[in-house]
Amino acid sequence: MVDVSVFRNAMALLGGAVSVITTNGPAGRFGFTASAVCSVTDAPPTLLVCMNRASASNLHFKHNGVLCVNVLSAEHQHLSGAFANKVLSMDERFATTNWTTLESGSPAMDEALVSFDCRIAQVHEVGSHSIFYGEILHIRQGGADEGLVYFNRAYHKLCEASKVLR
Repeated sequence: MVDVSVFRNAMALLGGAVSVITTNGPAGRFGFTASAVCSVTDAPPTLLVCMNRASASNLHFKHNGVLCVNVLSAEHQHLSGAFANKVLSMDERFATTNWTTLESGSPAMDEALVSFDCRIAQVHEVGSHSIFYGEILHIRQGGADEGLVYFNRAYHKLCEASKVLR
């Protein structure tokens, strides 16, 4: 078995887009920051989101049965911190930017790089985390052209190669 600290240090070198995952429904409006999001299949279009089972929001996402993956642009790094901050209430977190409701009823960030509006099709429990499989109902792309990734325990801005070469 691999040592947990060795595993965590190695995983820090696997960069990932930074997203705010949101839900709304009978259990209320909730959101959290995640970098553990990836594509599963394109038929039907499905992605997965990992969330710690100890999170106060975990049961609310399961009860609502919907989620929206709001991929942050480089200019929205502060939203990552707000939605990861356990001291802020959900109302305070959501007050940090503007939101629209898409097909699922989950909040979609107005200025997200892209928002994936999903119905939770399945949930698997693996170790300390729940894996939410979201069948995509609607995709809304924003106008930003610089992404935000988390790599080696720090935020980094991504831009198109054509912008760098100009």
